[in-house]
Amino acid sequence: MAWPHLPSPRPCRAATAGLTWLSTYFEPLVSYDEKLQKIVGVLASSYEVSPDQLTYTFKLADAKWHDGKAFTAKDAKFTIDLAANSKTGSVFAARFKLLSSVETPDDHTLVIKLSAPSASLLDTLAKIMVLPEHALASVPVDQLAKSAWWSTSPIGTGPFKFVKYVQDQYVELTANPDYRGGKPVLDRLINRYFANPAAAISALRAGEIQFTYVDSNDVPTFKDDKSFEVIEGDSFVVNYLGFNQDSPLWKDLRVRQAVMYAINRDAIIKSLYGGAAKPANCAYVASQLVPDGIEAYPYDPAKAKQLLDEAGWDKINGDKPITLLTYYNTPLATNVLAAVQAMLAQVGINVVPRAVDAPTYNGIVLNAKADISQFQLVYAGLQNGPDPSNINTGLNEKQIPPAGANVVRARMPDLTEALDAAIAETDVGKRDQRYQDVCKVMNKDLPWATMWVANRYGVVSSKVKDFVWTPAPGGGPYIAHPEAWKLAN
Repeated sequence: MAWPHLPSPRPCRAATAGLTWLSTYFEPLVSYDEKLQKIVGVLASSYEVSPDQLTYTFKLADAKWHDGKAFTAKDAKFTIDLAANSKTGSVFAARFKLLSSVETPDDHTLVIKLSAPSASLLDTLAKIMVLPEHALASVPVDQLAKSAWWSTSPIGTGPFKFVKYVQDQYVELTANPDYRGGKPVLDRLINRYFANPAAAISALRAGEIQFTYVDSNDVPTFKDDKSFEVIEGDSFVVNYLGFNQDSPLWKDLRVRQAVMYAINRDAIIKSLYGGAAKPANCAYVASQLVPDGIEAYPYDPAKAKQLLDEAGWDKINGDKPITLLTYYNTPLATNVLAAVQAMLAQVGINVVPRAVDAPTYNGIVLNAKADISQFQLVYAGLQNGPDPSNINTGLNEKQIPPAGANVVRARMPDLTEALDAAIAETDVGKRDQRYQDVCKVMNKDLPWATMWVANRYGVVSSKVKDFVWTPAPGGGPYIAHPEAWKLAN
């Protein structure tokens, strides 16, 4: 079975769509179920949380690495220690600030102790693929992300094993006959690389691959074709224009407000997304997380011009071009940014979109010594679910690179305080209110110009049976059971 290339992940980096692929040969301790509703065990066969929510005890599965060596609690501890170490380039380091200790009482027991409760720990662990200590312990932590191991000899515990990687062409995996869940039905999986989404869609129609992501504007061409199944769901990703807070352009709140009023989000959603998106006035669109009475920022170019005049935009920047950096390079994204560019131009803000690949984007925005002029404004997306704490990594002051993924360098005390309070809230009945508080601050202070949360689509050949794909943020992870996938003749 073959599908298109998804961004290749690196150790302890932020989750990307590559988790869909990565989960076929690496595994986390825990993961979401396929409906993204609850956390279930993977390499952890079970887990318990102490009444004070400071101690998490994991009983580990009887698993083997692809090279035949036994998976043990030491591997899990090794991985968590890497994820908590900012020297590895980990964007999870700040998430582990409450980590007190990681203990391995025996080979099949892992105990994580926290200095204070954290409702997001399990969600974080779901995003971290467990790595083999015996294969990587000798690699200096600051060189781990650049190691050739990832593209030449990676070993996991999953149902498929690495065979080879041909640069810019494909990655090939083969069935793991010793997988604890049984040998996979398919003999191999191939992740093919394509220059653009149109090429991937052509390959799908030609039968060269069996699955690909598609944009909403591609869906109508597949809807009535019985040779394919369209899978649709909430992306749990909020798209936004991110204001680099280190840039003098965005210091005045009125300028940020003007950007919101200048963009006709409803028109873009209707005409370009075909209605398959919801406008977002903070990081969230789920009703239980959005408080009543927040500003809706309706399309009002006259008000945008007034705010810019009051802020003295002519003196701040005037019509000088502002680079709008993004890693979105689909035809839909190109059209969206063209519309945004035209709408902002109407009020006197001159943005010039610049689309780059994901590694280039990350190399720019996650650089602690980044050149402000390279990304004064970004168009990006970040998870806003299934656990609402996911937004913390992109907005908390403690998550400014290299500690985390606060790429806009937001230093907003009220926002950080609200996020910290929400993360620390262990009373399930109070969590929604805490995240409503986060929404209120975002809506008022505008670290981002939030745009929308769109649906996500995948198309799979009808020849594929027992295939599980969920439009999860970043590609998952979630329980997909790739060992059960079948391909009919």
